[in-house]
Amino acid sequence: METAFWTAFTTSLVAALVTALGIYTIRRFADWGHRNTTYFMCFAAGVLISAAFLHIIPASFSLSPGAPAWLLTGFMGLYLFNRFLTAFVCQRDPARRDFAIGIVPMLGIGFHSFIDGFIYSVTFTVSILTGYLATLGMVLHEFPEGIITYLLLVRAGLSARRSMYLAFLAAALTTPMGMLVSYPVISHIDGEPLGALLALSAGALVYVGATHLLPRAEMEHRKYSLIALAGGILVAVIVVLTKG
Repeated sequence: METAFWTAFTTSLVAALVTALGIYTIRRFADWGHRNTTYFMCFAAGVLISAAFLHIIPASFSLSPGAPAWLLTGFMGLYLFNRFLTAFVCQRDPARRDFAIGIVPMLGIGFHSFIDGFIYSVTFTVSILTGYLATLGMVLHEFPEGIITYLLLVRAGLSARRSMYLAFLAAALTTPMGMLVSYPVISHIDGEPLGALLALSAGALVYVGATHLLPRAEMEHRKYSLIALAGGILVAVIVVLTKG
């Protein structure tokens, strides 16, 4: 059991480091990143929507009969939060018109990364091999996850330094945090509770991808946006096949 804990914790740290590497890389090449933000938005939308529909939602439905209600809760919860930001922050302060485009995805990705930590705990408790297989699949999406979180926070009007810190906290640090929080109570978060959490996460990710990122990207009519979207879908398919 002790070996499983340290292995799960180490791999969750590796996932956080991969995300942090994505954040560092995009900050190091900031001008290039800003010019191609639309493509990153399309790519991220493809990853988030496809991963949710192909893997997270089916897994949650198989674990919990109440998963559909939690899926709706995750979707509507972020929608209502976005409306709150739009009404009480963006409209009252025109200078922060794009504030929601960074904060809402940060929350959705952060919650999903936190649940990833739960998954590390569960899979490594089952067996070391199962944990490594899950790790291989999940790490594939960590690098672009860090990039898009950082870019959207910058676009929302936050400074580069603050965006870097918030992106690291939301997209990277939440994974080992989720693992540490979940491991002591691992026997209580398998089955239905885990299914509910996965569905809540999936609802948030579908909202971020389908109603938040894609409409913003379509406003800018970039030439290769559909290719970027297809690339995101392809990455999600690879992740699902690796996990399967």
